Amino acid sequence: MIKTKSEDLFNKALNLLPGGVDSPVRSFRSVDGTPLFISDGKGSRIKDEDGNEYIDYCMSWGPLIFGHADRSVVEAVRETALQGTSFGTPHRFEVELAEYVISMVPSIERVRFVNSGTEAAMTAIRLARGFTGKDRIVKLDGCYHGHADFLLVAAGSGLASFGIPDSAGVTEGNAKDTLIVPYNDISALETLFEKNSGTIAALILEPVPCNYGLILPEEDYLSRVRELCDRYDVLLIFDEVITGFRLSKGGAQGYYNVMPDITTLGKIIGGGLPVGAYGGRSDIMAKVAPEGAVYQAGTLSGNPLAMAAGIAAMKKLSAENFYKELSEKGKFFNSKLLPIIERYSDKVQFKSIESIFCLYFTDNKNLTTVDDVKRCNMKLFGKFHSAMLNRGIYLSPSGYEVGFLSSTHTEDDIIKTINAIEFSLKEIL
Repeated sequence: MIKTKSEDLFNKALNLLPGGVDSPVRSFRSVDGTPLFISDGKGSRIKDEDGNEYIDYCMSWGPLIFGHADRSVVEAVRETALQGTSFGTPHRFEVELAEYVISMVPSIERVRFVNSGTEAAMTAIRLARGFTGKDRIVKLDGCYHGHADFLLVAAGSGLASFGIPDSAGVTEGNAKDTLIVPYNDISALETLFEKNSGTIAALILEPVPCNYGLILPEEDYLSRVRELCDRYDVLLIFDEVITGFRLSKGGAQGYYNVMPDITTLGKIIGGGLPVGAYGGRSDIMAKVAPEGAVYQAGTLSGNPLAMAAGIAAMKKLSAENFYKELSEKGKFFNSKLLPIIERYSDKVQFKSIESIFCLYFTDNKNLTTVDDVKRCNMKLFGKFHSAMLNRGIYLSPSGYEVGFLSSTHTEDDIIKTINAIEFSLKEIL
């Protein structure tokens, strides 16, 4: 059997990169396959090294809200690169992008740019500790905030428990100040706050978790979290690395009208380039060095390429009908898919919010916690993923990840995708 170019490249990569990849989920291990090596993308489509074309719903894990190789973003990067790729000095692009972010995200009064969502979350928590003078933080089971040691923490044996390390190399010391409760369980959160009153600096959560499938907040959950944080003097951090500028111009906080104290951003604000940011109330951000005593620095933070790409992205997002039109694509996708899902409702579930969606292989129609998602049939998802690839549809290679629509997905793309889903489900179920 003739090997594909992707297989050849992966076999070489296995001797050069741990697991053959630079990020674990790319390895295709959870879908029992060999990763595709992508050569180029345009709009809603990508091509692998063998020239096979796919309609893409991974969209670089979310940032490509305008599709691949958007002309305005690419031109902004090209023109900026000709003037220099990095200065290590202040420049006008970081000021301009900051103005856009502050004008669009309701709770942000000042912002600091970094290089990744992980860096943003790590620093937001350091800032919360520095501002409050308290050590403990609360993380919700089912939310992901990058790979900082004190965030790679799993729930212990109780509903309101101290965290335990969730990765080799994470010490108990790093995990001991991280407390865990389930997402969507407001009573468990209140119990934890009461038990640890006066010791908690901040609660960090994804307002809409998108890394254990798509878990939607139950009615009034986010507003009740806000109320509890106020009552117990705990800062509220929204991790909007995925939901920021995805659910609405104002992110999840604008969508649900619940304001955090600190927000982390990434993905879309860099137009596809490496980027992160954290921002919040002016009095909190005043604690960041050099103005305050909370230290954070980065040689490439706010680099001109990412800032220029971000400005181009913000300009497009600011168009009058952008979010209305993107929302309509989501509604069209749902209208075509839901009748098919209904036929298999004893085995497959579907959730979506605006341009984010997820399929789950389970008979549970009420998926509200990470434990619900963990009980889904991931082996069956792997078969589904392969069947979809064979029909020219690229989904994120993990049943714990979500899919993303972009403004470049057409009705024809969506119809082809729905047909592929129907035939793939028929094939594997």
